[in-house]
Amino acid sequence: MDASASFWQGLITLWMMLTALAVAFVAWDIRHTPEDPVLKWGFVIMTVFSGPVGAFLYILGCREPLPGTHEAFVQVAWRQVLGSTLHCVAGDGVGIVVAAAMAAWGQWPLGWSLVAEYGAGFLFGWTIFQALFMRHMAGGSYRASLRNTVWPEFLSMNGVMAGMAAVMIHGMRLVPGSGHPTAAAFWFVMGLALTAGLGVAYPINAWLVHRGLKHGMMTVRPHGQPVPVASGLWTSGQALRPHAAHSAPTPTAPHARHDGDSSPTAPRDLGRMTLLTLGVLALGIGLGIA
Repeated sequence: MDASASFWQGLITLWMMLTALAVAFVAWDIRHTPEDPVLKWGFVIMTVFSGPVGAFLYILGCREPLPGTHEAFVQVAWRQVLGSTLHCVAGDGVGIVVAAAMAAWGQWPLGWSLVAEYGAGFLFGWTIFQALFMRHMAGGSYRASLRNTVWPEFLSMNGVMAGMAAVMIHGMRLVPGSGHPTAAAFWFVMGLALTAGLGVAYPINAWLVHRGLKHGMMTVRPHGQPVPVASGLWTSGQALRPHAAHSAPTPTAPHARHDGDSSPTAPRDLGRMTLLTLGVLALGIGLGIA
């Protein structure tokens, strides 16, 4: 075994060990965090993909620092965007990884592999993680949820795929043994690629959350339990602020505007963002192929 192969084998082994520890920590600890169940699963899935990066994002972006403080903690704009982005990448990532494994197993050409990964990622993220799991935000109607989430999911998916393609294509060339789904190197490269997709999709989701087209981080406390003192004080303070009647969330409600509840985004703005994300997607694929 040459020096390069030994280096990659050691790095991948270390990464897998850290990932196992990170996943165990997040899966255990997030049970006590008053977050929406879908985003709880999202953090666990993202930690499977990104290892210690996912655990770091959970601690910094979602984990309740003190009892009763989750409402105020996740209200910060960048944490709202993190929740939106992570929800998207977790759902899309499952479809992307399944399609990538099938393509690698069957030794599909790169073009067909990318098409399959995009299609599977978009369909799983849109129809399952977004529309099905969050249908309560559309009054419980799955059809309405599909309609409300299709375009935001499309825009966000373009960013996820752009970052993923750029890293995955280069990674498969660089890391020995990464071309087959039974090898740890394959999952190492895919994890890095989806982490890059999270970074590229983040500013797109910032635009979507700001426009009220996607939800952000949430706080969900069990019904029938008393609201913690810190949470009650924060909610009371929000009620005293101007426009509180429209902006202050309840202790058990999401902290971002619901999908489809905001004022309509101008078609021209949506068209510009569509062109921008398609350009980002083309750039990501181009950087990977170059």
